[in-house]
Amino acid sequence: KALLLLNYYVVVYGNERTHSDNITRILDRLLDGYDNRLRPGSGGGVTEVKTDIFVTSFGPVSDVEMEYTMDMFFRQMWVDERLKFEGPTEILRLNNLMVDKIWTPDTFFRNSKKSISHNMTTPNKLFRIMQNGTVLYTMRLTISAECPMQLEDFPMDGHACPLRFGSYAYTSSEIVFTWRKGLSASVDCPKESMSLLQYDLVGQALSSEIFKSNTGHYSVQVVHFLLQRKLGYYLIQTYIPLIMVVVLSQVSFWINKESVPARTVAGITTVLTMTTLSISARQSLPKVSYATAMDWFIAVCFGFVAFALVEFDPSPVPVPIFLQQGSAFPQIPQLAGTSPIDKYARILFPMAFGLFNLVYWYIYLAKDTMEKPRYFYTDLELCFVSFTHV
Repeated sequence: KALLLLNYYVVVYGNERTHSDNITRILDRLLDGYDNRLRPGSGGGVTEVKTDIFVTSFGPVSDVEMEYTMDMFFRQMWVDERLKFEGPTEILRLNNLMVDKIWTPDTFFRNSKKSISHNMTTPNKLFRIMQNGTVLYTMRLTISAECPMQLEDFPMDGHACPLRFGSYAYTSSEIVFTWRKGLSASVDCPKESMSLLQYDLVGQALSSEIFKSNTGHYSVQVVHFLLQRKLGYYLIQTYIPLIMVVVLSQVSFWINKESVPARTVAGITTVLTMTTLSISARQSLPKVSYATAMDWFIAVCFGFVAFALVEFDPSPVPVPIFLQQGSAFPQIPQLAGTSPIDKYARILFPMAFGLFNLVYWYIYLAKDTMEKPRYFYTDLELCFVSFTHV
């Protein structure tokens, strides 16, 4: 038994040693005379780089900075004829040390504000070489990219946040980027990976563009992440308190006219409360120069509250002529009763405010507020767009 066990270990160890030696010879032969400064097909055809993205987490999205952050696995695949090999294995599974020894695309993210390549505990990179010279290169990245937002429909708004990437130095006559799995499956965003609090990621729009600059035309891949804002937070924090303040301001119509202090305090308190709510609602937004949907709602509510205060007329009622005393015209306040304008206001104010809410919510909830993806077309460009919903 001991002899059989010894023979087994000798055979296994010998096979492993032989396999390792073969791989080493293949790598040495691949790198012999290889110049990583030259792209595949240099001086001849166009190098096609196929890409796809797997999103591991998306968010947060900053309205003030107009940017979003995402963590992803970014995959690139291309064919390098110089790396063809024959041997006992179909795929060479290599670590990140091999990356620096061969040519890789100079891909960069055009609208990125900040990019991080993860290096703990070692550089998070996957590298594979197939027998036919196909190279698979995957890396884990965290990207903070700009997302221009139009906030006219806030907080019922939706935004198409772009991610644009391509070659930094090679023009479209040298390198062309394509989607490896087509327009419908090249960007994968699993629902369990999303960590958004104020938005729902409802889909993606993929396209290929040609970016024109004074140094040439460049192949650019674009994915727009379609984000729809969640309304619940703003209903609880802004809309419902605003409606309650307007309703409370109308309580003053039911207070007798002679109760001047009570009506004055109620009116001023509701105005100050409305001012505080309007200021706090604006703190989570950038300082845009146009009015948002929430601004219009706040303005109308402020108008109802202010008009409820102005409507109050505390002037006394003159006494009848037979109660006059000499040349004086005593001013005796009315002891009880309701002003005629209060009687009308009790009906007209709630009806007008209810009608405003009906029109407001119908317009914005029935409206398609999702922004359309923005594309930078050129005369030479052929662009394909696909919408994928998750």
